[in-house]
Amino acid sequence: DFRHLRCRGRCHEGRSVSQPLPDLESSAQIIELRIPCKAEWSAVARLAVSAVASRSGFTIEEIEDVKLAVAEGITNAIQNAGSASQIDIVCESEPTQLRVRLTTSGTTRAEIKPEREEFSIDGLGIFLVRSLMDEVEYDVHAERGTNLVMVKRLQH
Repeated sequence: DFRHLRCRGRCHEGRSVSQPLPDLESSAQIIELRIPCKAEWSAVARLAVSAVASRSGFTIEEIEDVKLAVAEGITNAIQNAGSASQIDIVCESEPTQLRVRLTTSGTTRAEIKPEREEFSIDGLGIFLVRSLMDEVEYDVHAERGTNLVMVKRLQH
């Protein structure tokens, strides 16, 4: 059993395991990922964002919250995609927080068929994202697509 060799969060981790990012005090670390606007790529995005959160010093519980919020955000983006063919994911790891931006370009189905309730901004997925993250900004525009910004702060 090797679990005792690895602690997440603000604890020291075992040898050859993800070490905290060096020199986080001086600047944000930016990681970008572009995936096809298809549900099967959600797992790739979740894993990438969880790796960034792990390296940034979040606890396992906080990492799980971020992963679920990202999955819900991607699901929402796919549902509203319209003409979008890809989702851009940008993670900004700062000394005190992690900012994740999910963006699609092009027309959105929310604007094409506004009578459908499932595409409202206050949908269940966005409600869940708001409950998991510390800050959430969500914008759907007919021509520009969707933009979801989520922030999770490190708890000291």
